[in-house]
Amino acid sequence: MPALPAPDYPADVRARLEADAKEVIARYPDARSALLPLLHLVQAEEGHVTRTGIRFCAELLDLTTAEVTAVSTFYSMYRRKASGEYQVGVCTNTLCAVMGGDAIFEDLKEHLGVGNGETTEDGAVTLEHIECNAACDFAPVVMVNWEFFDNQTPQSARRLVDDLRAGRSVEPTRGAPLCTFRQTSRMLAGFPDERPGAVRATGGAGPASLIGLRLAKGEVAPGRGGDTVIAPRTARTGADEAPATGHDDGQAPPGHPSSHDAPHETSASDEHHPAGPAAEEGE
Repeated sequence: MPALPAPDYPADVRARLEADAKEVIARYPDARSALLPLLHLVQAEEGHVTRTGIRFCAELLDLTTAEVTAVSTFYSMYRRKASGEYQVGVCTNTLCAVMGGDAIFEDLKEHLGVGNGETTEDGAVTLEHIECNAACDFAPVVMVNWEFFDNQTPQSARRLVDDLRAGRSVEPTRGAPLCTFRQTSRMLAGFPDERPGAVRATGGAGPASLIGLRLAKGEVAPGRGGDTVIAPRTARTGADEAPATGHDDGQAPPGHPSSHDAPHETSASDEHHPAGPAAEEGE
């Protein structure tokens, strides 16, 4: 049997959402470009994208429900079923995995009694693995409603989810204070975080994130001698000029074929582990 038309929102909810939606749509020269933030808006209302939310977006943007459904099911940030107040995502991409992300994810599945994408019986936590949290220098990383919890272990991750389920205060490692998934969805729809002090909260990059920037600026690499300065790329202004090296004699640091190479040992500079063609089978 074909699905019946989705029910509409109650009149007061519909009026409130329409006012918010019109504010979002006005930001775009083409109304249909507002679909992604509108999906966040309806997700903020019910905790996931329902058939009613899809119908609402379609009507306001003059789209079919099939078109809206296609977009809402393409992106993993839109939930297709009821989920927890706290979306706990464990990075299981390469670096986080080898640093302990896989162990954390397996431990939390057992500790919470849920699988990937499933929610605890109390409706507090939905657990999922995430391919990358873009915070490799803090690996392994766990995110709760897209806020960072860095350098986690199975033990610290268990404490984290236990605190969330018990309603205890939890502070992210950096960034804004933690809020619920519905509140996060409303912010992603383009509405400001109205909590006192939340906007001023910041989460600067860690030391490991900034090493490359320091080298690019020509600063001394932390913990290394003064001769391992890498010249900034902007130092070379013309093709006929000699490449800048950060050294008065115009020579690149020993062992580095390019002045822009990071000051790390390579096979070319390590005589004990030379690079070369692989040996033939049996040699």
